[in-house]
Amino acid sequence: MDMITKDYDSILFDLYGTLVDIHTDQSMSSVWKTLRTYYSAHGADYSSPELKSAYFRLCAEAEQRLRIANGQDAQDFHPEIDIAEVFRALYSSRGVIDTPDELLAQTALCLRNSSRTHLRLYAGATALLQALRDAGKHVILLSNAQRLFTVPELKFLGIYDMFDHIFISSDYGHKKPDPEFFLLPARELGLDPSDCLMIGNDPVCDVRGALDAGMDAYYIHSGLSPRPCPERRELGLPSERFQPHMDLRLVRKRLLT
Repeated sequence: MDMITKDYDSILFDLYGTLVDIHTDQSMSSVWKTLRTYYSAHGADYSSPELKSAYFRLCAEAEQRLRIANGQDAQDFHPEIDIAEVFRALYSSRGVIDTPDELLAQTALCLRNSSRTHLRLYAGATALLQALRDAGKHVILLSNAQRLFTVPELKFLGIYDMFDHIFISSDYGHKKPDPEFFLLPARELGLDPSDCLMIGNDPVCDVRGALDAGMDAYYIHSGLSPRPCPERRELGLPSERFQPHMDLRLVRKRLLT
């Protein structure tokens, strides 16, 4: 087993596909029937097809506004909308103006819960996070995600409090592999990127983004990774930071043994 000899101060984790196995499917008609019922109960009447169409249209429009605001030619800019504003717009377009944050949060849960088919930690996830904390590492979550979806899932899985800091892309308007998103923890927490290791399951979003930001990267090929598994040399990673299969116990051994 190849060991990691560098002593990193900070370990950054991707979430979905790296620590958490999840599957969602927003194409299911039952999702939009359930969400339509929820909206109707709060004064916003839609048919299921209307609601689905409006939701995806508003998401696309919000992303386009971010692109325009940041310049269409910004090659490294990867926009991330805040889904709360989409839910708010869906209410307001049917005359519901009073949309407190709690209503938006519950609406998000309605969509997420009805579209999610499974949610579970990969074996060894909790032990890995705890071992890193016990070793005095900064344990940081850096996730392409929506806060309204992800924070409840972190709490349900029991790992919300296992991160020293949490960075969720919907809070910042951009996402991995944008180097600026990777540099947020460095800037906000005063970290040296060269002392940071990013662990993730996506060759572009996690590995290439981290390397472009001056961080080291550790690739894990999981069931949620793009197929096929890349060659280690394609990623430019040493053998001790390349794992062609999901095994968080091995990550722990390589980092801490």
